[in-house]
Amino acid sequence: MPDQNHRPDPAYMRLPVSEREVRIEKLQQMMASCTLCPRQCRVDRLNGEIGKCEAPAEALITSAGPHFGEESVLVGPGGSGTIFFIHCNLGCVYCQNWTISRGIDPGRQVNSEELARVMLHLQNRGCSNINLVTPTPYLSGIAEAVNLAAEKGLHLPVVYNCGGYESVEILHLLEGFIDIYMPDAKYGSDASGEIYSGVSDYYTRLRDALKEMQDQVGDLAVGPDNLAYRGLLVRHLVLPEDLAGSETIARFLSEEVSPHCAVNVMAQYYPAHRSGEFPALNRRITTDEFLTAREAFRKAGLRLL
Repeated sequence: MPDQNHRPDPAYMRLPVSEREVRIEKLQQMMASCTLCPRQCRVDRLNGEIGKCEAPAEALITSAGPHFGEESVLVGPGGSGTIFFIHCNLGCVYCQNWTISRGIDPGRQVNSEELARVMLHLQNRGCSNINLVTPTPYLSGIAEAVNLAAEKGLHLPVVYNCGGYESVEILHLLEGFIDIYMPDAKYGSDASGEIYSGVSDYYTRLRDALKEMQDQVGDLAVGPDNLAYRGLLVRHLVLPEDLAGSETIARFLSEEVSPHCAVNVMAQYYPAHRSGEFPALNRRITTDEFLTAREAFRKAGLRLL
């Protein structure tokens, strides 16, 4: 088992530079008729057209720094090196970061070279990883930034912190750039995804994405320093009235992803953004709702964080 000073090299250090460059070019080309996520907007973002996520071609970030509120396996003494991207490919009516996801916060634009410098700065500050929050709209620039930062000494694990609505085709291109996948598993049905996040195939896409992520990085691996360096970590936010379909998610993870899948069952739901338009969402969850949901994951034999 690797120790704190001799953990395995991140995936991008094992991926040949020539292959990284091929993947980056493919991701860049996809923005000319954007298919970076399952929405398949097919707008020409390279020439200023805007799709459902409303993201421009070049990345917008709102902040970057050590974050100590993430899962303990990501934090460590220096915090998780989070980079918060503006815009999102989902439209969750209860989004607690809606000023960021909907672009109310304008953020600041960064090219790949600037983003690489941000990553290296987080490493120099002692962060445990590079945590990319809602990265999906900006994947070509992010992949290029990882490549540039790796050439200048980046050696931290890269965390893909996303909403779970991902394209398997794109995930194939990300293989080798990402060490830790940390998707939300928001709903156990397509119907809930359509009502509350504005996409008609959320659960269908989630299932395919989770299996691909597991195939790439495996179960969450944690070193003797109690920090994760590779693997899949799933987040599940419990919603009122079991709108998230917790038992369905738990059963799917156990039976089709991995019986050892690491899951953070989260209780921090509160009404935000447009929740008031949906009576079932216009309250916090009860203790019983949370405990019932968590018990479903425990009974499924999953690894609860």
